[in-house]
Amino acid sequence: MATIEVTEQNFDETVKQGVVLLDFWAEWCGPCRMFAPVFEAAAERHPDVKFGKVDTEAQRGLAGAFQIRAIPTLMVLRDGVLLANQPGMVPAGALDKLIEKVKELDMDEVRRSLDEQQAAAVGG
Repeated sequence: MATIEVTEQNFDETVKQGVVLLDFWAEWCGPCRMFAPVFEAAAERHPDVKFGKVDTEAQRGLAGAFQIRAIPTLMVLRDGVLLANQPGMVPAGALDKLIEKVKELDMDEVRRSLDEQQAAAVGG
């Protein structure tokens, strides 16, 4: 599966279901250009995962919402829940392992844990 361009307009629809990897990048960024083929190849190896590219220059609102401070930055979501935020280039093998771990997660347990953390933060 090819990567898709993610914008403020299609973001919610893109991330609401399944495993989604977002590559926050910019045209002028050398490391971003070096990571792009790794990201594209992973998209081919994992057709059941959505791979989105967010141009931080064109999508400043999304970059701001995710507090992007360095690029490339990889965001990993599943069923609309942000699970990982990794600045810098991710090697192909590590990317594959990350995807497999995310697929194995029990999302009901993840949501329960997040709810407990939020309740503790509000109550404490």
